[in-house]
Parts: sequence; structure tokens; C-alpha cells
Amino acid sequence: MKKVIYLILLAFLVSNSFAQSNLSKLHSKKDLDCTNCHECETPTKTNPCLAQCPRENIKAITYLANDIPSVFKINNIHGEKDLYETVKFLHKEHAEMSQMGDGCTTCHHYNPPGKIVKCSFCHEADRAEVSVNMPDLKSAYHRQCMDCHAGWEEESKCENCHALKGEYKSSVATTDIIKTHEPVIRPATKVYDTGEYKKGKVATFHHNDHINLFGQNCVDCHQDESCQSCHNQKPNFIKAIDSDNHSRCESCHDTNSKKQCVKCHTNSETKPFNHFRNTGFDITKYHSKNKCQSCHKKEGKYSGLNAQCQSCHNWDEDSFDHTITGLQLSEDHFDNDCSDCHGDNNYSNPTCLDCHEEGEGYIVPKKLPGKRIK
Repeated sequence: MKKVIYLILLAFLVSNSFAQSNLSKLHSKKDLDCTNCHECETPTKTNPCLAQCPRENIKAITYLANDIPSVFKINNIHGEKDLYETVKFLHKEHAEMSQMGDGCTTCHHYNPPGKIVKCSFCHEADRAEVSVNMPDLKSAYHRQCMDCHAGWEEESKCENCHALKGEYKSSVATTDIIKTHEPVIRPATKVYDTGEYKKGKVATFHHNDHINLFGQNCVDCHQDESCQSCHNQKPNFIKAIDSDNHSRCESCHDTNSKKQCVKCHTNSETKPFNHFRNTGFDITKYHSKNKCQSCHKKEGKYSGLNAQCQSCHNWDEDSFDHTITGLQLSEDHFDNDCSDCHGDNNYSNPTCLDCHEEGEGYIVPKKLPGKRIK
């Protein structure tokens, strides 16, 4: 038995060594500039010192679809026999669709600071193939387009984008009509049927709350999506996002905690977010104009804050203006210390009994130590 194991191990080592040897020979036969992939002068197997791909230095730049060119004509690649007409790329239509996903970076995956560059900024039309990690312009075009189209088209053919010169003309590729994507109407609320899930039959998603209140962008939930999510022509297609019902939510919500289930899974549709109803902290009096991020500093996290005023405000007794609470103190109470009425830093339930007898009638809110102001 031991001999069999030794023979298998020996065969693996020999085959691996042979593969490495073949790879080295392939490198040596090509006129490659080592610095395209390696940062050091002498890369080794144990320390290849691989250079980072430019995509890792991406600069996120976004433009609205209305501010960009509608159509691009791609005619900067020529061969000995040009079989196809100029490609008319519907730039605006693709940009409108990209706003539901990764935006401009879906195609423009590397941009120097401050601008979006053409593909030819990095990818040269010359097919010299001097770098294995930088495809030429023709390859870059096809890789970018086909990776997306192959994912949703029933059949990916050259004629879907290219019109042949001569008799055959593709109605898709030769059209002069400037297409735009139909407006995608964002639902205010979506209610999902979770079947017989024991913690609740429905899950209510308030789309407007996540966008307008919590400051989410489309890409925060709809990342890595493309045309195939809505336009897939392949039979028995299942969205990748549907394979895990929580995948859109888990970047912000702890979907592994069983205690959190009831926040989304209920037996009836829930109402939109209300700070007092959902958290017990009323912001309508003093914080209604604040943005969520004014108090919730950590992006995407909106829980666990201390409700006491001092957790955010650095007031002291000399600088605090009590009128901002809507109560102007009377002369008898103006010089009191905060702790006289707010024992143990409890500002929710002030007490009068430390100074006044119960018979004097000072019981908030029946009798106040001042007057209400607007």
C-alpha cells in the first residue's frame, strides 16, 4: 500500500515539474517585457513579485446617461480583409442599463484620476501581443462585449453587432436609430411572499427608505448584475441573486442571526421606516432636519447608538440654552444645575421631587418649571 502511495506522489511531482518546464519554455519563446507582469528584476517561483493589474487602481467616476454621447462608431481596427461594416455602439442605451448595476465602471474598469478614458488609452490596436496581461484593442473590445452578451443571448453571433459588407445587412447592426432604454420605474415598496416560513409569511422591502433615507446607491444591492437579469433568452435561466435570498441584504444586515429574522419576516406588510416606531427614539422635535449620517457615522450601520444627549453633544451648564428643548425655564429654575432635575443624566424623565414637595404640584408635564415656546 505504501509503495502505491509513493508512486502516486512521484507521478504528481514529475507532472508538476513538467508543467512548470513547459510554462518556462512558452515564456522564453515570446518576446515579452518581464516588467509588464513582474516588479523585480529576477522573479522566481517562490517570489514571482507579480505587479498589480491596473484595475486594482480603479477610480470610480460616474456620469449621468443624459450627459454622454449617444452613439459611438468603432472603426479604428483594420485588417487585410475588412469583412464588416463600422460598428455602431449604442453607448447611451448601455449606460442607462449600467446605472442599475456598477455604472460606468462596468466597462471603463481603469481610469486615471479625474476622467474616463477610451479603451485605446491602454489597449493598442497593434496585435503584437507583447504582454500577456494586456490584450490588444480588438481582443479588449470582444472580451468586454462578449462576456456580457454571452451570458444572456440565446445565440451570440458576430452579426449581432457587426454588419457584413456586401449583400447581407444586419438590421440590428446597421440601424441609425438612437435607442434608449425604457425608464426603469423604481418601486416604493416590494412585498415578497416567503411561503410557509414560520417566522413570517411575507418580507417587506421599502425601496424608497433605502435610497432616500439610508443613502444607498443602486450598486450597493444590484452589484455584478447585467442585462441577463431582465433580458435573458436562455431556457431555464435562474438569476444568480435568486440562489441565495439574503445575498442582497447581508452587506448591511446580519442575516445569520436568528434574532434579526423578525425585523423583515412578518405576517403582514410593514409600514415605511419611522424613527420613533422602529427605534423608540423620537427625532421629530429636535433632529428631524438631520441626515442619518449626522449621528450614524459608520456607513451602512444604523444601530446601537446611545440615546443620551451627551453621547453626541458636548454641552455644559454654562453653554447650554434650555430653550432649544421647547421649554424656557422660569427665574426660579434658571440657575439650577442640570442634575437637579435630570438625575443620573436621565433627560427623558425629569424629576421635581428632589427640590419640591409633591403637594406643590410640580409634576412634569402637569406643572412645568417654566413655559413652553415654539
